[in-house]
Amino acid sequence: MTDTSLRTVKNPPRAALQAVHSLDRFVFTVPDLAEAERFYAAFGLAPRRDGGRLDLHTVGHPQAWGSLYEAPGQPKKLQYLRFACFAEDFDAIAARAQQLGLPRCEAHPLSAGQGGEAGLWLLHPDGFPVQVVVAAKSSPEVAGERVLAPRPPPGVGASLNRARIPKVQPRRLSHVLLFSARVPEAVRFFEEALGLRVSDRSGDLIVFMHGVHGSDHHLIAMAKSGGPGLHHLSWDVADIDEVGRGMEQMLAAGHVRGWGVGRHVLGSNYFHYVRDPWGSYSEYSYDIDFVPGDFDWPAADHPPEDSFYAWGPRVPEDFVTNFEIEPAPPAADPAA
Repeated sequence: MTDTSLRTVKNPPRAALQAVHSLDRFVFTVPDLAEAERFYAAFGLAPRRDGGRLDLHTVGHPQAWGSLYEAPGQPKKLQYLRFACFAEDFDAIAARAQQLGLPRCEAHPLSAGQGGEAGLWLLHPDGFPVQVVVAAKSSPEVAGERVLAPRPPPGVGASLNRARIPKVQPRRLSHVLLFSARVPEAVRFFEEALGLRVSDRSGDLIVFMHGVHGSDHHLIAMAKSGGPGLHHLSWDVADIDEVGRGMEQMLAAGHVRGWGVGRHVLGSNYFHYVRDPWGSYSEYSYDIDFVPGDFDWPAADHPPEDSFYAWGPRVPEDFVTNFEIEPAPPAADPAA
């Protein structure tokens, strides 16, 4: 059984580094919370209502990865991000932010009742709030286990019948990809204020960043756009079969728009993206590269034409459209 206990103290190899260790929560608003609950339940998450808030959990993990609120008549909108650090790092991170002259901001109104009064509130270069709190490490400690089913005996098929295939239920949040109008400034903000490091990039078109205390290849990434926004949430699954089964699962639920199955170059993960009702995506992801807490990943700048994906179907024309700043939202899936 997977160990889901969360670490609260630093490991010796990174004792001298003061940095956040996890993306603790994402918060955004959607026009219809009931629609969001149906979508994420179909995807395989465990959404839970708490008054006017919808928290996104994964089955068997203690972390609430994100919170959604309803804003009727408004497009989906990223509201704020919350990062977590170890207790011994908080004062140093706050002092560093002050030395850098980073603008502070008030606690976001939606953070009331979720520890909004705690921690440090900074204004991201794209204009949305970022909170830093002391909390347990929810980012992974080790690379995801590669699951390979044993070969069955002769005369027995290796694949289950469709009727017997269990529902795909992601194990945890892997990363979030944001839109940004100020990618260089955003990278400096995450590097200098929060202590994240660049893993790989394609100029300022897209940048991937990891945590120094043990992290997937990226716990956050940024893609160039005309303004801020949330492009996708990526969810870790157990094997490549679950990526494909997740695709089928969402097709059966009426969510026919997306991209995949394929494999990325930067991060190396197998993927299938499912377009949500608001034009952004949730990704089934398997076998992403891992950066151990005692390893310095060799960051590199890659040509965009040779680093997006190794194989897969053609990219949808509007895959990198930021519908949070577009004048009209996308049409819903025909059967959604």
